[in-house]
Amino acid sequence: MTKKVITLLFLLSAISYQLSACFAQPISSSELIRNAKSYDGKMVVYAGEVIGDVMPRGRYAWININDGNNAIGIWVSRAVAKSIFYTGSYRAKGDVVEVSGIFHRACPEHGGDLDIHAQLLRKVTSGRVLAERINIDKKNLAIILAGILCIILILRQFKPKSKK
Repeated sequence: MTKKVITLLFLLSAISYQLSACFAQPISSSELIRNAKSYDGKMVVYAGEVIGDVMPRGRYAWININDGNNAIGIWVSRAVAKSIFYTGSYRAKGDVVEVSGIFHRACPEHGGDLDIHAQLLRKVTSGRVLAERINIDKKNLAIILAGILCIILILRQFKPKSKK
């Protein structure tokens, strides 16, 4: 009976360890940059919003992912990059993705840049087009200032000219 309980506990702990390894917590860009030497060449999980453009390079593509503090370049297969529909810009909120890959603090393949070579990319949430909203207070202030400028220009026309 004791052997069965011990075996069951061992199996449960092994399964829970495997599950926690599958769903690793993403590491922040600040942590990666601050401790780049200790993460160099290791598998990391990094998450954030895809920003800028997807830049195809042969069978691969560059994407930039911003976690709110910094952006890190991700080298990913072109086929996987095609799953990214929205990239963050003034007009859109980019897809939020989670990347698992090898971190390089000075990648020899890419001119010594800090990057992550993605092995897996998972879309967490889809992006969207942002509706442009006009700030009513700024609009009203612009109208008032334009009116004041017109009044000043009109009043300058009535100012007597000095004789020389």
